[in-house]
Amino acid sequence: MTERKTNPCFKQCPSRRFIELIGDKWALLVMHALANGPRRNGQLMQEIEGISQKMLTQTIRRLEANGLVARHDFQTIPPKVEYTMTELGCSFRTVLSSLDDWLDEHVPELLMLPV
Repeated sequence: MTERKTNPCFKQCPSRRFIELIGDKWALLVMHALANGPRRNGQLMQEIEGISQKMLTQTIRRLEANGLVARHDFQTIPPKVEYTMTELGCSFRTVLSSLDDWLDEHVPELLMLPV
């Protein structure tokens, strides 16, 4: 067995910061939406039901600051800004896809969970 380079259970492990970042439900949902291609702010607001503009802005800024999302300002009037996954963000698509597969497989059990 190969020795792992990370152990997020240790407080000082660099992987822990990433897990804390994507462990936020809004971050995971924004990444999920962007996995399908570039999105404008309004598109993200429509696609991610229940997110407020304030929370979307905060989430995108955190993802951008951590190198997962890129903001492209087209410098037009009216303003046009688009968000995309960075190369690092794109490498996370496999994890998102695996999560989607797991969720699809376990829908009956998930429907039984208490709210």
